[in-house]
Amino acid sequence: MDNQIYKEILKKRDSKRQKKIDEAIIKKNKIYQDYPELENIDKQINMVALNIARNIVSSDEITRQIEKENMKLKLDKLENEKNKILKKINITRQDLEPDFDCKICNDTGIITEGKITSFCNCFKQDILNYTYKQSNILKLDEENFKTFDSGYYSNKPNKEKYGIEKSPLENIEIIKKISLDFCKNIKSENSKNLLFTGNTGLGKTFLSNCIAREVIQKGFNVVYQTSPILMDQILEYKFSYDKTDEQKEKYNKIFNVDLLIIDDLGTETMNNNKFTELFNIINTRLLNNKKMVISTNLTLNDLYNRYDERILSRLIGNFTICKFIGDDIRLKKKKIK
Repeated sequence: MDNQIYKEILKKRDSKRQKKIDEAIIKKNKIYQDYPELENIDKQINMVALNIARNIVSSDEITRQIEKENMKLKLDKLENEKNKILKKINITRQDLEPDFDCKICNDTGIITEGKITSFCNCFKQDILNYTYKQSNILKLDEENFKTFDSGYYSNKPNKEKYGIEKSPLENIEIIKKISLDFCKNIKSENSKNLLFTGNTGLGKTFLSNCIAREVIQKGFNVVYQTSPILMDQILEYKFSYDKTDEQKEKYNKIFNVDLLIIDDLGTETMNNNKFTELFNIINTRLLNNKKMVISTNLTLNDLYNRYDERILSRLIGNFTICKFIGDDIRLKKKKIK
């Protein structure tokens, strides 16, 4: 995961946490105004606790131990008095503390158990939420491997119609397994990228989203973009005189993100500049072992006719080609509704 993401999330959490602390201070001061005896007892407790801390550096072990025990007795007595006051005015200790969202880490995002320090689950969830948002994919909770339903695919083979011996159901189950293996080996140099081909409505985008969610939950970052928008972003960056930070970030992510998903390859309006940039993206990511999933409605013959040999050689040689077959699932879903 990008260190910049960690820094940004931690910065937001620190700001949010400080706001909770400030709100608690205002609330506590209001309570102190209404119940000055509570403020007085808290001041005494704080003073004893401070003396206990100072006592630690005492050079006389025996004196230090005696004073520590005396101060502990005094502290216990003060705490009992505080409990009586709180009960009398019907206020809990929690009412005096910041109302942190996570009671485990107090919104720091970090927990320490013994000598082991690790990120709290709430921080890990923030990472996931941030990555979902940055990936440009909005349906990851709806479209994932758990919600993937192969029941929409026919179990009847039809070589004349689909061009292969397998049934659409058998074929999609194979593609699903290939996709899961791809997620498992996202960092492996021996793992190929994925090229999804087939007509519209056969689940290419849905399965791309499944992969995105799985990879994100493994702690990697993902960017999803359609080919036309991706090409426009590249050229906008290249030909901008004053490049904004947002443009730079988007451009760099295209090359550096752990997984780049390019949807609808072949729907972009191509020219020599875009051919060059598309090759540059694919080639650079291959050289750096940065994985890609590319989906297209074009057949392999269409790809040969549309793109030059440099791009095709990369796609054929470095991608596992998954051909989606069957009938339009979206039409089936509409009929069911």
